[in-house]
Amino acid sequence: MSRTYFGTDGIRGTVGQSPITPDFMLRLGHAVGRVLKGQGGRPTVLIGKDTRISGYMIESALEAGFASAGVDVLLTGPLPTPGVAYLTRALRLDLGVVISASHNPYGDNGIKFFSAHGQKLPDDWERAVEAMLDETPRWVDSSQLGKARRIDDARGRYVEFCKSTFGNDLSLKGLKIVVDAAHGAAYQIAPEVFHELGAEVVGIGCSPDGMNINDGFGATAPDALVKAVKEHGADYGVALDGDADRLQLVDAGGRLYNGDELLYVMVIDRLAQGQRVPGAVGTLMTNMAVEVALKAQDIEFVRAKVGDRYVLEELAARDWLLGGEGSGHLLVLDKHTTGDGIVSALQVLQAVMRSGRSLAELLAPVTLFPQVLLNVRLKPGQDWKATPGLAELQAQVQRELGNDGRLLIRPSGTEPLVRVMVEAREASQARLCAERLAALLKTG
Repeated sequence: MSRTYFGTDGIRGTVGQSPITPDFMLRLGHAVGRVLKGQGGRPTVLIGKDTRISGYMIESALEAGFASAGVDVLLTGPLPTPGVAYLTRALRLDLGVVISASHNPYGDNGIKFFSAHGQKLPDDWERAVEAMLDETPRWVDSSQLGKARRIDDARGRYVEFCKSTFGNDLSLKGLKIVVDAAHGAAYQIAPEVFHELGAEVVGIGCSPDGMNINDGFGATAPDALVKAVKEHGADYGVALDGDADRLQLVDAGGRLYNGDELLYVMVIDRLAQGQRVPGAVGTLMTNMAVEVALKAQDIEFVRAKVGDRYVLEELAARDWLLGGEGSGHLLVLDKHTTGDGIVSALQVLQAVMRSGRSLAELLAPVTLFPQVLLNVRLKPGQDWKATPGLAELQAQVQRELGNDGRLLIRPSGTEPLVRVMVEAREASQARLCAERLAALLKTG
């Protein structure tokens, strides 16, 4: 059974257009509540959100939907996605709900769910919710309605959790760090964490107004961070996205490091501490240079489908701890159950401080392969896989790339697009190969 509303990371869309409307959110809260009630007992859910103005509307509608199904609700106000995952687990609740569209502009919003263990829920659970949405609502009577209350210390609890993931024998004293919270959910929390660990903090992107989330700041717009690091003579810059589950990091020279590189740093830090690292998980988009460098360290590398939930599934299946995406979603499963931009930044800074080496020095073995990504818009009804000559051209391109490159063609999960990615040691070769494949797909 295919899913109608759930995508690769929950439900997401434009506010005011289906399904991001108050009536649907009421129905969704009711349907999720009934699924939870079917598991027995009287469930309690936690709802957190980012700083979008639409969060108020969606929060109220979800709260009403849960209450109508007999589910109690705890409200945190603005809180990073990984903070919701943490508190859901720490408070022994039945479900965590995040109202956020992550790195999207303020006009979008969405919903993510976390299990009682602070993990993203499987496809089967999402299908059960969609099936319940098709059923006639069954409102509980007044004596069984759910109640709602706010948690006043949610922020402080999560700040302490983040700090606990940093080595007890280390501090950030002597470092000046620019923290860019994208005017999002971590606008208070992120500067506080780094400050309390001893750093001199310069905050940017920490003044949300409900409509400026991700606008020119944050992990998806790192130019602001690079500029601020240089202007303030900072040692490092940390950029989060709107819900603070992804990370981009900048050093004093203004060099930007993506998630692929930071994953490598975390792996070699574990090795330097004498810890066993049987393997790491990336995605189909992870830069090949990281795979080559990890294999040189005798670390097995496995690629999952794009999306941090699929990286998590692969890690769980292999009982491994470290994985991530180039976008900055990083998983450190002995520290947290889900991707956390603040915790990941602390792991990287910890590696730098323990080693006494700069990030650039730690990443000397990794020279990223040029990667060209082209989007090809599909015609209505076009089956891109059936494009005449595509299989032959793919085989020809892979032969040309040999062991020093790779190609990937995959459909977008949200738009009528096919993404063509080619990676090679030479940028010119990568671009030429990608353009040949894109041109053929456009004829389809």
